[in-house]
Amino acid sequence: MIPTRITYLIPTLDQSGAEKQLTLLASRLPRDEFSPQVIALTRGGPYEAQLAAAGVPVTILHKRWKLDPWAWRRLKRELHRQSPDILHTWLFAANAYGRLALPATTSVQRVVSERCVDSWKAGWQLWLDRRLMSRTDRLIGNSPSVVEFYTQLGMPTARCQCIPNGIEPSTVDRGSRGALRASLGIPESAFVIVSIGRLAEQKRVRDLIWGAITLWQIRPQVHLLVIGDGPERSRLEAFAAEVEAQPVVHFLGHRDDATRWLAAGDVFWLGSSFEGLSNSVMEAMSAGLPVVATDIPPNRELINPDEHGYLVRVGDPVGFMQFTRRLIDEPSLGERLGNAGRDRMHREFSTELMVQRYVELYRSLRPS
Repeated sequence: MIPTRITYLIPTLDQSGAEKQLTLLASRLPRDEFSPQVIALTRGGPYEAQLAAAGVPVTILHKRWKLDPWAWRRLKRELHRQSPDILHTWLFAANAYGRLALPATTSVQRVVSERCVDSWKAGWQLWLDRRLMSRTDRLIGNSPSVVEFYTQLGMPTARCQCIPNGIEPSTVDRGSRGALRASLGIPESAFVIVSIGRLAEQKRVRDLIWGAITLWQIRPQVHLLVIGDGPERSRLEAFAAEVEAQPVVHFLGHRDDATRWLAAGDVFWLGSSFEGLSNSVMEAMSAGLPVVATDIPPNRELINPDEHGYLVRVGDPVGFMQFTRRLIDEPSLGERLGNAGRDRMHREFSTELMVQRYVELYRSLRPS
């Protein structure tokens, strides 16, 4: 059997959630049945090397502007050269460029991955999404709430499918806990909160700083590690200085080994106003940490309150403080929630299960 040719198209290969899922998928497809290639619209990144190591060819188009006709032409030429059976695009820019680069009538099966409840999109972006629905053979959401968002936008339910993210078994070394804390001047006896993610407005890290500094007033052993970088970093650091949170809040910046720092933590916080199925939450749960996160649909799909962690209202730093105080005062509670979360990740969200779901999708799209 001739392998099915699959071209993956994504804006970048930066170290982020969608890029990680694409890399896991493309690297682990059965090669006797599928031949994957990857195109990045704008730039490569850390995952480029992982794809190359797995024998997956990568092409970079160096798109320079939001509307870049030269990149669009290069994409058309590259798709003609690769001649895929399936074009699988990820995230808004790639979803738009990919569908527009193919003729309206084509034998290429067009799969679109949407990774978030995209309430952030402007009117013109939602208009374009609607216009391109006729050029979409399957729309894949990584959570039921993402699928629901796009069916409400007008995507036919029959062409939608939910395939959750896959999570690797945790390799976090809990034995490194003391050394990681010592490297930041944090005592072994401290209670450490970890937050990992891009420092963007949607992540509402300011709420987490408020929650940590409030909790510190009554539980002075608290420390918050903020891991990640982004456009809000300087404002967040200024805010932390303004409320005199420097003894409590540690900005670690971007870390290639971000998940390694989960070993230093006792609980994981996520304050986002909107998300897809959060890789950071899943990695924290896989590492055995209880999670306190905002009560938004994708987080509800991962966290059962009082079973894996707790959910709080968006913009409610006191909620983060109150639930985490319980974890400090009842150490066995955190252990129970963390163990349950780890078991759920390994049972329901493995990488192998994610890859198999895509294999079945691709088989259903293959010409008979």
